[in-house]
Amino acid sequence: MKFQPDQFGSAITSYGPGWIAIGGQRLEHSLVLRSDGEHALWNCSRFDELTEAHFTLLVALQPQLVLFGSGARLRFPRPAWVRGLIEAGIGVETMDTGAACRTYNILAGEGRRVVAALLVEAGTSGTSGTDRLE
Repeated sequence: MKFQPDQFGSAITSYGPGWIAIGGQRLEHSLVLRSDGEHALWNCSRFDELTEAHFTLLVALQPQLVLFGSGARLRFPRPAWVRGLIEAGIGVETMDTGAACRTYNILAGEGRRVVAALLVEAGTSGTSGTDRLE
């Protein structure tokens, strides 16, 4: 029985208010992170900026599951925003961004085809400090 976690290149190594680190690289913008290690800018910096188009682009990635990290606090997307994902048979789970980071690491580490759509809000004044996931 193995008691140490698998290491993979796209692991989220830490996060804090207004940033996420992937493999030690600190990113201060919202992003879409695939379990194969690819990540890209998700063009939004506040929950109020999100639209259906932000979620529609995730369908083309063909994940089994999308983890939506809604920022410093839990906020659910409007049903119209995720309709395309649901119609494509792609699961959607919503949680605050910190919880989405932790859940992503577990699922990606298991080899699941997961995409994390992580809202990183500029100037977030939520919890202070850093959560290291290594």
